Amino acid sequence: MPSEQPPAERREVTVRRAPKYVPFLILGALVGVAAAAVAAYAVPANPSFDAGAVFGFFMVWFAGGGAILGAILALILDRRSIKRQQRAVVEAVPDSEPDTDAQP
Repeated sequence: MPSEQPPAERREVTVRRAPKYVPFLILGALVGVAAAAVAAYAVPANPSFDAGAVFGFFMVWFAGGGAILGAILALILDRRSIKRQQRAVVEAVPDSEPDTDAQP
């Protein structure tokens, strides 16, 4: 008794490589913190301000700016990926044997 399988379903899909935004935001913020450290400790100290306070002030602004620049870079790369998207045909492959696991 031959087992009859339903015909495989074919669909046309769009495939593209889109960036993940969170790593770009984190990396931009980390670069901003590094730039804040350079800006705070590389210049001659002002006697009226502590270097740690200057670093903290710059860190807030530079980390925020770095995160914004990272988001802009991710958006640019996302728009580029839309232009490079490709079409593909996929076909569903049925299971060779049914699952025997009991599910509650």
